[in-house]
Amino acid sequence: MIPRYSREKMEKIWSPQNRYQKWLDVEMAACEAMVKLGKMPQKALDNIRKKIAIDIARIDEIEKITRHDVVAFLTSLTEKVGEDGRFIHMGLTSSDVLDTSLALLLKESAEILLDDIDALLDVLKKKAFEHKKTLMIGRSHGIHAEPITFGLKMALWYQEMERNRARLVRAKETVSHGKISGAVGTFSFVEPFVEEYVCEKLGLKPAPVSSQIVQRDRHAEFFTTLAIIASSLDKFAQEIRLLQRTEVREAEEYFSPGQKGSSAMPHKRNPVLSENISGLARLVRSYALAALEDVALWHERDISHSSVERVIAPDATIVLDFMLGRFTGLMDKLVVYPERMMANLNMTHGVIFSQMVLLALIEKGATREDAYAIVQKNAMKSWQEGLEFRELLTKDAVVRKYLAQKDLDNVFDINNFLKNLDFIFGRVFG
Repeated sequence: MIPRYSREKMEKIWSPQNRYQKWLDVEMAACEAMVKLGKMPQKALDNIRKKIAIDIARIDEIEKITRHDVVAFLTSLTEKVGEDGRFIHMGLTSSDVLDTSLALLLKESAEILLDDIDALLDVLKKKAFEHKKTLMIGRSHGIHAEPITFGLKMALWYQEMERNRARLVRAKETVSHGKISGAVGTFSFVEPFVEEYVCEKLGLKPAPVSSQIVQRDRHAEFFTTLAIIASSLDKFAQEIRLLQRTEVREAEEYFSPGQKGSSAMPHKRNPVLSENISGLARLVRSYALAALEDVALWHERDISHSSVERVIAPDATIVLDFMLGRFTGLMDKLVVYPERMMANLNMTHGVIFSQMVLLALIEKGATREDAYAIVQKNAMKSWQEGLEFRELLTKDAVVRKYLAQKDLDNVFDINNFLKNLDFIFGRVFG
């Protein structure tokens, strides 16, 4: 059973309360490290822990004057703590707090997205085995090619989402790096031990080298990974949209009781969920471009990336979380029409067996050029005149020179297209 999608977990990550809490986590871990180095009294740390509190309204009030969010945050903390507040943020720069906390937020977001992907993988695997032998026509250029199964299509999507999961695991690792190395990354006023302690305590790794910031190629990799995942969902959604067309109608989104497809046409049953996913994928891809633009900053840093990340970090993760939840629900309730798939497979009067005939003729001694010409001539006649391809071949003297009736029976066996399904499923699902 697929749980009902809830956006609350992801939205909570990006709430002001959680964002400031991450800033505080960084500052408190740094204070602990300073105590261990003997640069801050234990008594001061105990006092800070006792009195410190996040006051969002007060932070906002101070920021109207300071025009600097971290300064406003620190001022509000000092007001709560009193004299011992002087030990908070010693030797640190704003980006030590901002970049390390951003790593925590992105890491938490990635963990939710990985759970989303796991839920989708479960549904795709279920559909793959349910429709392992549900025959349908495979299409290239939108034109009938040769038979596949709907389960094989699901196995293909499953494998793609497994690759996406692996990509996200790598991207999560890449972005899970913090820095507590000071104004230009030289540890001039803060010991490297502080960085190591803070990152270990918070479940991050120290960036081996940094400027004033963690380098933005890490973040670009993360958001590009989200864009790839969104593009896969776009690809899957487009396939549902194509299969739901009236002329095809091999699968369609579940249409719930009372649902309406059009304000003017009561008969409409539109693939609105899939269309929604395709639209949102465009947004996530645009966020990846914005993240790539953030890589090239001036010298040791400028602030042009900050405004971008304040938008794309919450938006990209929330949107992709929504997309994954929506598509998982869509696939869980997807309506599949095997009879329609078989009817469409048969609509071209058997020309989909043309390669089978071609190879059989070659095996019996015809040259490839002659065999191709013979098969194509009969296939075109079948296509244009609506005649059965097999009957045309049976009446063709050149074909009968090479292929007996038993040979044609073997060629036109649909099971020829299914003989390696177990092999493929074994590679995908182990």
